[in-house]
Amino acid sequence: MRAARSIRRILLGLLCGAAWLTAAADTSCRIAYDLGSSGIRAGASNSKKLVRTKLDALNLLAAPHSADEAIAPTAMALVGLRKKGRFDPGCRQLGGGFSAWRRALAQDPAALANALARIHAVSGVAIVVIPQAQEGAYGYQGARQILGDRLVTSHVLDLGGGSLQVSGKDGSFGADLGQKLWLAELCRTLGRTPATPCVLQPMTGDELAVARTHLANRLKDIGTALPGVITMTSISRPVSRSVYPALRKLDANGVDAGGFRLSSLGEAIGKLHGLDMDAVAGLPGIAPGHSSYLLSDLLLLEGLLQATGGEAIRVAEIDLTNVPGLLMDDRGFSWSMKYGCYLDHLKAEGLGAYGSDPESCH
Repeated sequence: MRAARSIRRILLGLLCGAAWLTAAADTSCRIAYDLGSSGIRAGASNSKKLVRTKLDALNLLAAPHSADEAIAPTAMALVGLRKKGRFDPGCRQLGGGFSAWRRALAQDPAALANALARIHAVSGVAIVVIPQAQEGAYGYQGARQILGDRLVTSHVLDLGGGSLQVSGKDGSFGADLGQKLWLAELCRTLGRTPATPCVLQPMTGDELAVARTHLANRLKDIGTALPGVITMTSISRPVSRSVYPALRKLDANGVDAGGFRLSSLGEAIGKLHGLDMDAVAGLPGIAPGHSSYLLSDLLLLEGLLQATGGEAIRVAEIDLTNVPGLLMDDRGFSWSMKYGCYLDHLKAEGLGAYGSDPESCH
């Protein structure tokens, strides 16, 4: 009861300062909020600023019926980011909810819709839950804009905390196999003691075979989403700042200045899987805080290459967000202006609500 009263006080305070934003909105500019698994990034169409804040949505929304727990911290973060960026309060506002919000939607559509309505009432931000195919389109367009001629592969690989996304001009694939979720799933499969993060190592040879078989089953549909054999450029930090430097320090074959080959992943897995976590953390080139995820990341990338028929992954870290894609998303902003109708669709259709026609609303 005390926690509930505290949340109500927080929401009331925010409401007094922010409720007028919706009424003041016009079509002169847009603000977009990229709600990821561990943080929110925000930008505006009439500003060069990109502001960000931490928010552990993956944990906030992990348990069933936990959407109410996310209302106050999410609303505070959204209002805080608008102020931090000094974005025009007359702009239309749209939030894109990605992997953590998709999982919450799958657990309880009605509870999430009710929570989103309360967040909107407080912050003025309409959060739309974005399908993975649309997220893939945002990612590929953004990466191509940033990398230009440096993007020489057909697809980009974005490994986040909650989701894995392989995006290209001709087809995209996404799954809830981000770094944190994949490690937790792998630990459950192998019967490890639950923890955050759980302790995966040491692994026996039999356990390694179970892990690889399980991942192959999880990725069995990737061929129907992607056009045959593809090539990939990884653009995310778990690869560029953990896996790639670790492979180089381990002197794995098939690692060069541009990236690494499938054979190097198998070689590194063979060297690491029998070691305990203290031994892994003490290896040169292992980034602090990344040792818990290194083996599971290696297995994930190996399985991904095998599933797609690829031989190598190129590495090009960029600061990619979904903000540019959201700012250009006319459908999303149309839903933000008919948000009550969107939430009705969300309760009835789940993730398919985004693809419905906003013009059908009265």
